[in-house]
Amino acid sequence: MQNLYKTSLKNEHEKLKAKSVSFCGWDMPLQYESIIKEHDACRNDAALFDISHMGELFFKGDIEKSGVDKSVTQDLIKLPVGRCKYGFLLNEKGGIIDDLIIYKIAEDELMFVVNAARREIDYKTIKSRIKSGELTDRTFEISKIDIQGPRSKEILQKFVDIDLDELKYFSFKYGNFEDDKILISRTGYTGELGYELYMDNDLAPKVWEKLLQSGATPAGLGARDLLRLEMGYSLYGNELNEDITPLEANLGMFIKFDTDFVGKDVLKKQKDEGVKRLILPFKTSSRRAPRHGDGIFQGDKKVGVVTSGAYSPSLGYGIGLGLFDLNEFDKEKEIEVRDKRGSIKIELDKLPFIKK
Repeated sequence: MQNLYKTSLKNEHEKLKAKSVSFCGWDMPLQYESIIKEHDACRNDAALFDISHMGELFFKGDIEKSGVDKSVTQDLIKLPVGRCKYGFLLNEKGGIIDDLIIYKIAEDELMFVVNAARREIDYKTIKSRIKSGELTDRTFEISKIDIQGPRSKEILQKFVDIDLDELKYFSFKYGNFEDDKILISRTGYTGELGYELYMDNDLAPKVWEKLLQSGATPAGLGARDLLRLEMGYSLYGNELNEDITPLEANLGMFIKFDTDFVGKDVLKKQKDEGVKRLILPFKTSSRRAPRHGDGIFQGDKKVGVVTSGAYSPSLGYGIGLGLFDLNEFDKEKEIEVRDKRGSIKIELDKLPFIKK
């Protein structure tokens, strides 16, 4: 693979004979031994992910006077230091430029954790919306390792100097991993107990090796995508893009309508009038799985499109998310997914698919 960014853990992945793929401009591990084994390790034990392709943008300055608080759909002024929030960076039409997590590092400092494919446009967009302060892209200085699963706390606690029991969901602290400073965040993309660790690149191989030696299983992007879908978490480029609003993505709970942000007027009107299309979860009647891009039909009428689909090892049947045209879709009629392989009967479900 030429001209791809490589994470600081590339050598570690090669030692483990990982199968790598090109992902958003990065050379990333898709799987090690098997996607199912890595999925099961996360659900039942502890899995370790290299997520260093994610972008980290830092803002330093007066959060209110700079206008950076109006760049996303969360209230960054009231957000307490040591807490983080999931939200959206929107365009003028209310479409999703990116979904991201914003960390309140200090009263005058934020970290935006963004999707790899959207890093450059995110930087340009936020930069264009601030009147003062400094925005820096530190993506290539920082490594990100996620440890997720029921045993993640037990394994991580051996090496860090903060009490992980005191770290609440969507909160973070700086601490030491043995003798080195890292940021420890009680967040994740799997639905399991877990932590996201941010550190300097030169520290990452040590952290990775220590956590593996203590029992964590290396896991790639294949397992991560399967895990997030079982929880019904959205993926940029599938459920989210610049032509879909957060309300259409069924993620209105992450919109703070009592604050000002770009795209608010469009979303307010959409909220008042109701959406015409909506991301909805569904399941199949067998082990067959729908695929991204498959059509969703009722009789001869196409009523939607599959945005994500997979076989769920936890449930034993296929699951998916789809964008439904509410003007055409009738909840009382049978639904099926169709592609060149044939058709699969489906029915609407509730999220999360996996009840934790």
